[in-house]
Amino acid sequence: MGQAARGGSRAGERADDSEGFVSGAFATSPAETGSPRSGGWSMMWGMSATSLLDQLVRTRGFTLGSPRDFSLSPDGSRLLFLRSPGGDDPHTCLWELDLSTGEERLLAGSPEGDDGSLPDEERVRRERARISGSGIVEYHAETELKRAVFALSGELWLVDIGAASATVLPGAAGAVDPRLDPTGRRVAYVADGALRVVGCDGGTDLVLAEPDGPEVAFGLAEHVAMESMDRLRGFWWSPDGERLLVARVDDSPVNVWWIGDPGDPGAEPTAVRYPIAGTANADVTLWLYSLDGSRTPVDWDRRSYEYVVTAGWDGHGPFAAVQSRDQRTVRLLGIDEVDGTTAVLDERHDECWVELVAGLPTRTAEGVWIWHRDVGDTRHLTVGGEIVTPPGLQLRALVGVDPVLFQASAEPTEVHLYRHTADGIEQLTGEPGVHNGLSSGQTLLTRSRYPDVATVTRPGRPPIVVASHAERPAFPLRRIRLSLGPRALRSHLFLPSRHDSGPLPVLMSPYGGTAMQMVTAADHFPPSFVAQWFAEQGFAVLVVDGSGTPGRGPAWEKEVHGDVYTSVLDDQIAGLTGAAALHPELDLTRVAIRGWSYGGSLAAYAVLHRPDVFHAAVAGAPVTDERLYDTHWQERFLGHPDEYPERYDANSLVLAAAKLTRPLLLIHGLADDNVYPVNTLRLSSALLAAGRPHEVLPLSGATHRGGSQENMLQHELDFLRRSLDLQAP
Repeated sequence: MGQAARGGSRAGERADDSEGFVSGAFATSPAETGSPRSGGWSMMWGMSATSLLDQLVRTRGFTLGSPRDFSLSPDGSRLLFLRSPGGDDPHTCLWELDLSTGEERLLAGSPEGDDGSLPDEERVRRERARISGSGIVEYHAETELKRAVFALSGELWLVDIGAASATVLPGAAGAVDPRLDPTGRRVAYVADGALRVVGCDGGTDLVLAEPDGPEVAFGLAEHVAMESMDRLRGFWWSPDGERLLVARVDDSPVNVWWIGDPGDPGAEPTAVRYPIAGTANADVTLWLYSLDGSRTPVDWDRRSYEYVVTAGWDGHGPFAAVQSRDQRTVRLLGIDEVDGTTAVLDERHDECWVELVAGLPTRTAEGVWIWHRDVGDTRHLTVGGEIVTPPGLQLRALVGVDPVLFQASAEPTEVHLYRHTADGIEQLTGEPGVHNGLSSGQTLLTRSRYPDVATVTRPGRPPIVVASHAERPAFPLRRIRLSLGPRALRSHLFLPSRHDSGPLPVLMSPYGGTAMQMVTAADHFPPSFVAQWFAEQGFAVLVVDGSGTPGRGPAWEKEVHGDVYTSVLDDQIAGLTGAAALHPELDLTRVAIRGWSYGGSLAAYAVLHRPDVFHAAVAGAPVTDERLYDTHWQERFLGHPDEYPERYDANSLVLAAAKLTRPLLLIHGLADDNVYPVNTLRLSSALLAAGRPHEVLPLSGATHRGGSQENMLQHELDFLRRSLDLQAP
């Protein structure tokens, strides 16, 4: 649900751009929508839509073979990155690109992968970060890019980049999250909850911080930090490589939940510490460690600020940002590296919640703090306490410090890369899309997403495109971009490729929550191809980003405070009626809705509360009782359940079960440790007790990411056809 898994030229409508939105209508390129009579579409007609689904699964949404996780050398002459050898090969390798010659070198790879021997901590990190693939899925390089480290099957590997050789370092089994110190002499990593340090020369493997309790771990992030704060790290090196700032996590106060496999009743269930709303969080403290094992506690008002949202150590000392339990206040703390005392350097407060922006707060090499501030309906970037971005440009994330690089949106469906200098703000990307990047010196790398294209530019030299082995979709989209209603709801309408006229049943396919947009300018966004696949089965598929979704400013996002469904569902219905007014072929007597995670909750809520509009629903991995999701995510929107029980009751699907009068299919992975299967089981029990027929599809062994997408979607399709009394086209 959280992190759902989790954008210009100017804000608002863009009638002058054929790739943009036009109020109440659409404008799009022939290459995108195609024509049933064109040669390109005749080739598409000859292939089965099922082959698209097979390709989506096989290529993991066209992500395999794409370059990612880039690092630039200080002089901008070399680039490190990860990439698998082919578009359907999940085994990721580490590569170097010489930007002077354009030549690539394979530095390290694992053709066998590592999924069968992952440490439990690594498995959890990957699930929280939504990392797919195998092999070298993460690496860390020191500043000069002379050495890099990674963990593979629990072993610790060191890469000599100049020699393009990789060797195993001596260390404990089950290595997780290895990181070189900034000088490149030592590696810190976690194994069995202990923080360890080993020299790059293969010297003594030192246990720096060892668990002092059965539920204690050093150097790892707790569940809510990984799932709801996007903080995966738990230790940070000092610039000289002699000390570390380390998180100690004690999970003993947290509820114990169990995950078992009903398909294998002989297997022992796994105990998981999961903090549901209103219950105790993990006890997180910070410590300053020296390499001799001596340690100093970091002192702050932990009773008032129990969440550690980020931390770091730079040339001006260690720091941390801490957040209150109600999430209305975030304090930036400077940490005295001698005695561990803290001083409040800055503070953010919001009557709803303070949004956590990726990469922030942090500071430049000169010691200037970079953070954000919400003013009116704009999320601004601040440098040295001063707002540096204009109204209407919505800050998305900070991606670089020296110089200051950030992502922002003027048009919410687009994310562009910007640079801040003493001369002001410069937009570095122009084509509609979702863009990211990094820079070093005068070398700039920009990366567009979906499809992933990474381009390196340097003054006076031709650009270099980093080679991608990702497959191109064999099945084009027939996607119409819409801006609907008075609220200009950004929407996509997908139509069958061979449809010319006649009514079409409608399938709404939103996410709708605050963690993710579904309607973006990215051409190869994987959910769009799922939507097109359903369209090829005879549906008009409508995707609407409404209340609460990112990219439209803090006021828009916080419309869901205290009620996570009403305004969201209102926008979905407004989008539906607006689209039908423009496209009368949409048959509003046959409307279904499907979704996953928050989208699944929304789908179930829709048929429970608005059966006059929605005639069937598929709810995948839904939260059905708001008290059954984690503290940091749920209390952000609904507050503490002891203080606001009425909010939790009003948003409960379980308490509304007796309202069901429409067909409902519930799908849930039985190994889901994000939205636990108890959510679906309790709703099913309540429906059964109320005498409300429904269907449940359990996915044995599947996590929150679901199971076999191809067969699962086919099952959804069969259910929708039965529920809406449709014949196969």
